[in-house]
This record gives sequence, structure tokens and C-alpha cells, in this order.
Amino acid sequence: MYILSSLNIRHLNILSELWSGNLHETVKTRFIEGSPMFMSFIALTLIIGLSICIERIIYLNLAQINTTKFLTKLETCLKNDDVEKAKALARNTRGPVASIAYQALTRANETYDAIEKSINACGNLQTGLLEKNLSWIALFIKIAPSLGFLGTVLGMIQSFDSIQQAGDMNPVVIAGGMKFALITTVAGLIVATVLQLFYSYLLNKIEEITCDMEDSAIRILDMTAGR
Repeated sequence: MYILSSLNIRHLNILSELWSGNLHETVKTRFIEGSPMFMSFIALTLIIGLSICIERIIYLNLAQINTTKFLTKLETCLKNDDVEKAKALARNTRGPVASIAYQALTRANETYDAIEKSINACGNLQTGLLEKNLSWIALFIKIAPSLGFLGTVLGMIQSFDSIQQAGDMNPVVIAGGMKFALITTVAGLIVATVLQLFYSYLLNKIEEITCDMEDSAIRILDMTAGR
């Protein structure tokens, strides 16, 4: 009970430090206590992972367009037998739906099967572009806690070395190693959690765009092959 009470008091003290406006100083202190060299690897994992996440978020947001409005304009052009205008519209519109439409329009005079194969190939290519670099984010999500647990093991080894050298189980002797072990573990778990949140958001965004692509591809195929 005494140990649990001490831990609760310690947690409250840490939270009070954060809420008192000393977040920067607290993070800097924990960073130093966790070994700057070792914590730098965990911080580097967070920085690179977040950079990829931000790039993907920007790319995916730019890939989304008003599909209904675009397809309506495209259908109007094809009803007027103005394929070149339809191509120009698709070429000047960003996003995978427009790319699929342009690919279909380049084969507008071919058979239904040829247009369908072209749309499927383009769709697979666009899906690959949407999922680009996601594997790196997944890798960093796994690496971050692994680095934290590695720090835990190293901290325990450091504590046992201190006990061996001092020949005593005095808490002061092992405190440094234990603190290093726990700080690195917490840092690794925080980094993994942050990156996991972004990763889940990206997966949902890709699924949304992919569903839009599939629905649009069917309509584009009907428009181009049914001329």
C-alpha cells in the first residue's frame, strides 16, 4: 500500500509539473535523465514518422475532389461527343479519380474489355500511390516501443552493475538505472501511440478514397464504353 501511495503521489507531482506551464523544462529534464544519446534515437523515430504522416495527410487531402461535380462535367462532355474536352478536364483535375477517367478516355474508341483493363490497371497504380510509405510508419510504430524496452533492459543492467560495485541494495544506488529504464520505456510507448493514431487516420482516409475510386470507376466505364 505504501508503494502504491508513493507512486500515486509521484504521478500527481508529474501532472502538476505539466499543468503548471513547465512542460518544456520537464520534457528536457526527462530527456537528459533518460540518456540524451539513447533518447535521441526515440526522438528521431518520432520526427521521421511524423514527417511521413504529414506528407501523407497532405497528399491524401489533395487527392480528394468533388467527385460528383467532376463526373457530371465529364458526362456532359461525353454526351456532346467532345472527348478532347473531357480529356482536358480529366488532365487538369488532380486526384486518382481524374487519372482513372483520363486513362479510360484515352481508350474510348476501344472495346469494353480493353477500357475495363485500363481502368483496373490505373486503379491499382493509384492505390499503390495512396499507400506509399505507410509501411515505414508501421515500422516506426514497432521500433519505438522496442527501443523503449531496450532502454529498460539497459537500465536494469546498469542498476545491477551499481549494486555489484557498491555491494549494497541501497535504493539510491539503483535509482539512476531504474529511472533510465522507465523513462525510455515511457518515451517509446508515447511515440508509438502518437504514430499509431496518425496511421489509423491515414488508413481510414485511404479506405474512403479507394471506395470513391471504385464507385467512380464503374460510372466512368459506363460513360466511356457506352458512347
